Amino acid sequence: MFNGGFTDLLLVALAATLVVAAVIDVRTFTISNRLNAAVALGAPLYWLSIALTPWPGIAIQLAAGGIVFALLAGAFYAGMMGGGDVKLAAALALWFSPAGTMKFLVWMALAGGVLTLGILLWHRAKGKEGRPKIPYGVAIACGALFVLAPILTQRFLNQFV
Repeated sequence: MFNGGFTDLLLVALAATLVVAAVIDVRTFTISNRLNAAVALGAPLYWLSIALTPWPGIAIQLAAGGIVFALLAGAFYAGMMGGGDVKLAAALALWFSPAGTMKFLVWMALAGGVLTLGILLWHRAKGKEGRPKIPYGVAIACGALFVLAPILTQRFLNQFV
């Protein structure tokens, strides 16, 4: 419905929002509901910009977001993720195709493993007791940026190929 420039702007805004979310999570160990709402409410604009059909397109996106939320709510219940992390991941699932959502979840898990291992090693090296806090928003942002990077690269650098 809109031109490709609007779609590009939305994707760049999403990428910038993810960087902001990661920085805030490192500093405060929280991801605000406002930031999560901004990501979630940007998805319908993105759907309009790519002319996604209501059925089955938008329905699939909403189902993917709900499934991601339900799966990660279990991780929240087990104390492995914060509520803001769960909401951000579910909001991001609204932006990606089902295959993109799977890639996002895999990259997020890999980044989360590396992040957790690094923080655990640092925590032990400093001789600290207890369980360290993990800013998992960084892993979520990395996972989403790994999915977005090829899309943005193709959109912006395609004219040079």
